[in-house]
Amino acid sequence: MTGPVIVREIERPDPEIVSELRKAGVATVHEAAGRTGLMGPSIRPIQDGTRIGGPAVTVLCPPGDNMMIHAAVEVVRPGDVLVVATTSRSTDGMFGELLATSLRQRRCAGLVIDSGVRDVSDLRDMGFGVWSAAIHAQGTVKATPGSVNVAIVCGGVGVHPGDVVIADDDGVVVVPKARAPEVSEAAIERLAREVETRRRLQAGELGLDFYRLRERLQNLGVRWVDSPDDA
Repeated sequence: MTGPVIVREIERPDPEIVSELRKAGVATVHEAAGRTGLMGPSIRPIQDGTRIGGPAVTVLCPPGDNMMIHAAVEVVRPGDVLVVATTSRSTDGMFGELLATSLRQRRCAGLVIDSGVRDVSDLRDMGFGVWSAAIHAQGTVKATPGSVNVAIVCGGVGVHPGDVVIADDDGVVVVPKARAPEVSEAAIERLAREVETRRRLQAGELGLDFYRLRERLQNLGVRWVDSPDDA
């Protein structure tokens, strides 16, 4: 595929699998996926206490130009997450309250953008979840073509249309569509194990012993002494 393009139809994963991944949250999904797919810490939520998850609709924009975000609104389905990257680094405010209004009307789950956003107070009041690399009032133009629903890199992670995107207070993680069932099962198992771990920690058991870290530390040459003088 060459040149600017807008792909109208993409394959989306099973909604039940997406739901399980969303419930698990970013940290658990990241671990369940073998510590892969986590976007860099520059992609941060503009709000607190919001968690979203859904298939990615991807957008590739020239820096400082948000025309392709407007084009992407047309292909968004309920529950999708809009994921936006630029062809070179940009912190301009490419997304604001008016675009959020349009996406909300189409029941978009939220936005992840490796650039800037503005109208932040309005976005928070709307309850529209946004994860961005910058907050910047700098305006943009609508002059140069880009693409919708092509492979992009956002926050240092490759994102393909239809991949599962989970975002919460811990950041953003991407699960390739083909791996979503396997990662969902691993996340469910991990959460189940954590219930027992939590019970034991609440009962006063030390993680040092529960995870057999004491033995590991000893094998690494660490000694326990009663005072600095003994060291």
